[in-house]
Amino acid sequence: MNLAVIKTGGKQYIVKPNDKLKIEKLPEETGDKFVFDQILMISDENGNDLQVGDPLVKGAKVEAEILEQGRDKKIRVTKYKNKTRYHKVYGHRQSFTQVKISKITN
Repeated sequence: MNLAVIKTGGKQYIVKPNDKLKIEKLPEETGDKFVFDQILMISDENGNDLQVGDPLVKGAKVEAEILEQGRDKKIRVTKYKNKTRYHKVYGHRQSFTQVKISKITN
């Protein structure tokens, strides 16, 4: 299988072997292996062998290696109300995990 749709961190990602992607923070350490078990769809590259889950594909899993744990750039959030002398500025840095997809199995 060459293509899968996984669900992690409340989001869905289309992945292929050797893809690198940033996802919500996972509790594992850098260099560990991780197995995604919430697979929504699995297919080969041409779309000939397509399996869509109801809601998950049974027995399918995607293996990945954790490359990096980190935090994104700070984003600035501003609240402002005119004519009332109110403004509030705060920032947020989201934690992430970068993974490399190793293998997609059915």
